[in-house]
Amino acid sequence: MASKNRLVGLRPLLPVLLFTLAGAGLALAQAEGGADSAAAGPRAVVQDTVDRVLAVLDEPGLAEDQRRSRIEALAFSVFDFETVSRLVMARNWKKLDQDQRVVFVQEFKQYLSRNYGRRLERYEKAQVEVLGTRSEPRRDVSVLTRVVGGQYDGITMNYRLRERKSSWKVIDVVIEGVSMLANFRAQFAEVVSRDGVEGLLEAMRTRNMAPDPAD
Repeated sequence: MASKNRLVGLRPLLPVLLFTLAGAGLALAQAEGGADSAAAGPRAVVQDTVDRVLAVLDEPGLAEDQRRSRIEALAFSVFDFETVSRLVMARNWKKLDQDQRVVFVQEFKQYLSRNYGRRLERYEKAQVEVLGTRSEPRRDVSVLTRVVGGQYDGITMNYRLRERKSSWKVIDVVIEGVSMLANFRAQFAEVVSRDGVEGLLEAMRTRNMAPDPAD
């Protein structure tokens, strides 16, 4: 029970994380000035994802569950969940055997979906302005953005992307200076230190099977 209660995620930031990347009613307004060649790929990933999600949102006749499912699929297609899982677990990744690693990736993906992928209809339209790009260690690139208008006006969000097999994938989202990776790393490390890796996996399973909390 204690482990389950520790897995609170980034609830104060809901629904900004997934839905800003996925579009969920957001239109991307690119800032003036072109991206340099090194950052063109990551910037294009963000642009393309939003454009495709907006097409889903504009498609008539879709039920909420259908719309949400398609948007989640698009958003998740640009996340590198294996790399994210390894970075989130940090040194504890070595404590997981191969089967446990597969389970962790699956449960973590579902956990993010449940926490950041609900109730599309509640989020009013806004714009996301791309402010530029920034080179990071390990040849990563951050795409810097800011929400313009709506409930989250002025919030800054930086998407860190890493190239793997000639494809750019998101490995972290930093919202108002708060890193998704750092947030989950601290939570999961605390659970593992107290309950072990099986305790963490069980806590995630329990959380993922529980009914959605009432708003």
